[in-house]
Amino acid sequence: MAKHSKPDPATHRTAAHKDDTLKRLGRLEGQVRGIARMIEEDRYCIDIVTQIAAARAALRKVEEEILREHVAHCVEHAIASGDKADQRRKVAELMDVMGRAGR
Repeated sequence: MAKHSKPDPATHRTAAHKDDTLKRLGRLEGQVRGIARMIEEDRYCIDIVTQIAAARAALRKVEEEILREHVAHCVEHAIASGDKADQRRKVAELMDVMGRAGR
């Protein structure tokens, strides 16, 4: 599947959604730095693994929100357009990413 280098015209990302996503990623970035500090400080392994699981869950939540937006706007736009090739492309992209995510 080709990677998009410029925004899809069907993408509808509100400023609020973008801000929320960036805040989530900022917190996640801090979480990962915290995990690195725990390793540097020789913290208990189970505590580190617990924090890794929390970071993974936070990243999955960001992924879920972005996929939800993709379906609600990009896929919906392709369906409404009536463009069969675009519809197939959007569904194929979605299936590909879902397959890679192991869902």
